[in-house]
Amino acid sequence: MTTGTIDHATLSTLVEAGTVRRAHVVGHPEGWSVEIRYGKNQRTLIAQRSRHARLFRRLDTLVSYLKDVGIAEFDVDAAAHEPGSAKAPARPDRAEALRKAHEAAAYDAWFREEIQKALDEADDPNTVWVSHEEAEADMERQRIDLLARIRHAEK
Repeated sequence: MTTGTIDHATLSTLVEAGTVRRAHVVGHPEGWSVEIRYGKNQRTLIAQRSRHARLFRRLDTLVSYLKDVGIAEFDVDAAAHEPGSAKAPARPDRAEALRKAHEAAAYDAWFREEIQKALDEADDPNTVWVSHEEAEADMERQRIDLLARIRHAEK
């Protein structure tokens, strides 16, 4: 019997082709893995990114996965499983990333709302427009006033 690894895409293809003979769930201290038997081959399911044996922390998650793939019957070897030993790793980096994502989404919503208000105001026929010359003159008056207040505060 040939042993090795198998990924999700290959497993799905084999199930669709009807060539999977058996699925064998194996308990480990840190979770559950699954071995797939087809033809004379036995392969361990691997995670896509790490390419290491895929471990499911909870048996019910593994059962759902197998059912979704199309495998409803399998056997379980729980000899090495230690209940309660599979703990989710702390991921403070994810909490920070989610907080930043929520902040970015809130800012994006505010920004879009402000743009829409400006567009609506620009399209309103009752909007009073100020000429460039009037705006420059007003800014010059504000600058002169500010300089006078600064000089007065320095005395």
